[in-house]
Amino acid sequence: MLDENKNISRRDFLKGAATGIGLGALASMGIYSYSPFAAKHFSKVKRIQKDFGAIKHVKITNISETSWFDNSVLMGDMKKAGGLLVNQYEFNWAPFGNGKGIGKGSYEDGISRIKHLLPNRVEEAWPIIEKNCVHTDNPGGFSCLVEITELNDKKHKYLYDVGWSYKWMEECYKREGIDKMLTNGEIEAIILTHEHFDHFWAFPVAMKYNPNIPVYIPKGFYKEGLQYIKDSGHQGKLTILNDEITEFFPGFAMVKFDVPIICRVFGEMSMALNIKDKGLVLISGCNHQGIVQFISTVYEKLKYDKDQFHGIYGGLHISPFEDWDPKYDDLVISLGKYKFERIGCNHCTGILCAKKFIETGYPVIKGSARFRSKDTSYLGNGDIIEFG
Repeated sequence: MLDENKNISRRDFLKGAATGIGLGALASMGIYSYSPFAAKHFSKVKRIQKDFGAIKHVKITNISETSWFDNSVLMGDMKKAGGLLVNQYEFNWAPFGNGKGIGKGSYEDGISRIKHLLPNRVEEAWPIIEKNCVHTDNPGGFSCLVEITELNDKKHKYLYDVGWSYKWMEECYKREGIDKMLTNGEIEAIILTHEHFDHFWAFPVAMKYNPNIPVYIPKGFYKEGLQYIKDSGHQGKLTILNDEITEFFPGFAMVKFDVPIICRVFGEMSMALNIKDKGLVLISGCNHQGIVQFISTVYEKLKYDKDQFHGIYGGLHISPFEDWDPKYDDLVISLGKYKFERIGCNHCTGILCAKKFIETGYPVIKGSARFRSKDTSYLGNGDIIEFG
């Protein structure tokens, strides 16, 4: 975890966010992406351009992009619990409910009711969760399968986040064959982009099928999150990434951002892939660091083919609650200067934003709106996008 000085810094950062003056908190909500500071950041940066190799191809299967099914329910819960800066483990959301109602939960109370059933009996844990948690029919989750092919044709599979609801993610894993891939050892590691409920809390479902799988997380997980990894039955190697850029193999790196995020979460990491003769592909979980911050960081630090942004996929955290503000239009317009050749968005990008991308003429890859995804304007559950 973070040392004491950084813990103090984090508390000050969040205090600043609560009073409206924390720049880091603005970044965590995506607001920094729309500010004049970010607009100037890209053009003035001094480029280092580290050569990190290249890959041949990447395929992304969207297991679940539906983090929750009803925005009004989620926002209502947050408001009743005390707001966006409340510790996520206190909301009394699944699976950490203690039966005391919204905003009165704790990790310790919640896990004590189901720990004995994890990971092999998660289906037995769910009725207990339904009894003790609020709005258990609202959680879904974000998770995708990333398949990377190296230049020598060696293939890799990564589970990129694991979702939220045990019940929903079990269904999604079986629909896409993730259960069998985990059991057979086809998926070589789990990458958790950040500690948020909708990306992390279905972790025991993955452990049910392979408790020995290696797991990567960014530095910044709190004690509850680290304990949950253990309580979920994980027996494999846990690697905590602290460097800004971690190279896995030629052409593939994880990029870490130290950013405070709503619901008392800290830090997020995203994926960068250089595809030979095509350019850079970016894959995010939520992109709380802001899309401009993500783009400008890799623009500065990494060398990639044709000096071209080839594609982007994932949650882009622009309009996650389907609201709209004129400053979002500025971001939509500014995205054009990066000249992405393929855009695959979903999840916290927001349907309204995806439609704005399409109206602007950007090369958005549309989806099929299956399996409870709501619109074809972005890649939904079960949809696939490929680069290279």
